[in-house]
Amino acid sequence: MRAVIQRVLEASVTIDGECVSRIGSGLLILLGVEDGDTAEDVAWLSGKVARMRIFADADDKMNLSVLDTGGGIIVVSQFTLHASTKKGNRPSFLKSAAPAVSEPLYGKFCEALESELGKPVGRGIFGADMKVALVNDGPVTILIDSRAKE
Repeated sequence: MRAVIQRVLEASVTIDGECVSRIGSGLLILLGVEDGDTAEDVAWLSGKVARMRIFADADDKMNLSVLDTGGGIIVVSQFTLHASTKKGNRPSFLKSAAPAVSEPLYGKFCEALESELGKPVGRGIFGADMKVALVNDGPVTILIDSRAKE
């Protein structure tokens, strides 16, 4: 399971001209589910994201997590995070989990973050053509892969 975490001043997801999620300061997370990912990956990654210290403290050091700041989170499913570009110029998505697997794990990831934060998490709509807007803060952008946790 891969997550691209972006610290944002604001972010939103729009589908067919309708805003379905919007946050102020917080995290925009692009989440890719790979074949073989499990509930264990969900638990590890959601905990890591919630406690990642990438927000500035009073001394302008990255010492605070989204839990500490009370910021919002939007999670957008993005199967393209598992693209293979080794051969040719057209990416292959064979490592991405099928929707029957990835959609429930995406939902469990969002629910796990909601449990960690104690508040709702914004979402895109799985499989929809989404327009994602953000103002990246810093910029701070971090890639986390549950397969690289050890």
